[in-house]
Amino acid sequence: MDKVSAGAAEAIADIPDGASLAVGGFGLSGVPTVLIKALHTRGATGLKVVSNNCGVDGRGLGVLLAAGRIARVTGSYVGENK
Repeated sequence: MDKVSAGAAEAIADIPDGASLAVGGFGLSGVPTVLIKALHTRGATGLKVVSNNCGVDGRGLGVLLAAGRIARVTGSYVGENK
């Protein structure tokens, strides 16, 4: 099985609405920004996220949060989102 993707859109193509995702990073360091933007562009909704935090407004997971795409967050620090 080849686990190498040609790009972010291909890498996230099989993630359905309502998926549970473990998202790495600490603060905004090490966060998979390109993959988060691809999920936003694709329109994924109802996501359940486990992460250290939920980014900030306009960056990291904050992009999905502001768009109403995240249904639930489990983390040690939710972030500085409105």
